Amino acid sequence: MAVLLSAAIGVFVSGLATVLASASTAVNDALNWWNPAGPLTGKTGVGVIAWLVTWTAAHALWHDKEIAFKRVWIVSLILIFLGMVMMFPPVFQTFEAHK
Repeated sequence: MAVLLSAAIGVFVSGLATVLASASTAVNDALNWWNPAGPLTGKTGVGVIAWLVTWTAAHALWHDKEIAFKRVWIVSLILIFLGMVMMFPPVFQTFEAHK
């Protein structure tokens, strides 16, 4: 359950980073971790970091507990859906800052 939920959080954070990078030139510049790839490195990087941190935390909290699969599954599907929607160009381009 920890892996499933943390992966969904990683997708959501990547989508949120995509929207925020479109909305703010400061965020866009901050996510530019490597010039040849631009802010894509930061967008995926923060998603991976969120995935690893939440996986570690959820595992530590849940390793000896019985977790309701259905609840985690539904929350994970919602987070994945929202993250993917935020990475869809017509969506994140609506938040685009005038550069």
